[in-house]
Amino acid sequence: MTWTNLLTNKEAQKHKTSKTEMDNMRALIARDLSDAGIAGLSADRRFATAYNAALHAANMAIACAGYRIMSKFGHHRVSLESTKLVLGKPVHNYADYFETCRTTPSPTLRRRRKQRRSSSRHPSFMAQSKTGLRTITLH
Repeated sequence: MTWTNLLTNKEAQKHKTSKTEMDNMRALIARDLSDAGIAGLSADRRFATAYNAALHAANMAIACAGYRIMSKFGHHRVSLESTKLVLGKPVHNYADYFETCRTTPSPTLRRRRKQRRSSSRHPSFMAQSKTGLRTITLH
């Protein structure tokens, strides 16, 4: 993958960033990392929020290099792969890791899918209400 290929395939476009754009991206990353640390969230939600922070960081590096990834099917993959172009060999393992996370369902999601296939019952979850924990069945 090269920038020429990405531009030709309309997966990326040239982009001139600004300090305001970078500040906004830094704020999104900080917010997501902070939210990922909330103990009350499920592990899956915490990981998804941390993943989102990593994706924003990738897009920030890409913007600093003078490009923007086009929003279309597969743009997360393109962002992660493009990070390799921008930051070089030291980030390859990280980009590959996040790509694996993007394409591999979490253990909780795999269990839920298996339950739906193997049971006629609807999946349920625990919810906190004013009166305490209760089970909610999805229909």
